[in-house]
Amino acid sequence: MEKKPASYMNPYVAGIGLGLVLLGAFVVSGRGLGASGAIMRTVVKAEKIVSQEHVDANAYLSTYGGGERDPWDEWLVLETLGVLVGGLLSGAGARRIRWETHHGPRISRGKRLVFAAVGGGLFGYGARLARGCTSGIALTGGATLAVGSWITMLCIFAGAYGLAWFLRRLWI
Repeated sequence: MEKKPASYMNPYVAGIGLGLVLLGAFVVSGRGLGASGAIMRTVVKAEKIVSQEHVDANAYLSTYGGGERDPWDEWLVLETLGVLVGGLLSGAGARRIRWETHHGPRISRGKRLVFAAVGGGLFGYGARLARGCTSGIALTGGATLAVGSWITMLCIFAGAYGLAWFLRRLWI
């Protein structure tokens, strides 16, 4: 007999918990939450393995790990690893881990995965171009009441809803 997955957490309780985690990040590290910095540091770490000289010669990359500096010597890397491990443990505890791909009846699994990879790549490129990701903008910037963060998030949601209108036929 297979056990049913646990019910989801109350979103208001989860939101309060996330706010407390954000507050704790400010108190402990003096910075908010984000993920793209850790991903960038991982890319620089891989580039250093291939060509230390390339990283040292590039002004942008060297700020993340030039010379003897270890790109992973940053708390955001541990935070992102913690999110991955915590998400895995949470999913396992709630019995929600399984291999599946959600897609509509008019799109194949392969096409859905291609769209997800292209969309993720574009979002990641945008995060580096903007020097931060949506978690940093929404959570950290929003919590500090930065007007630019609120405008950015409104534009991201408007853009997503606008694009969804064109792609909705794939899901119905």
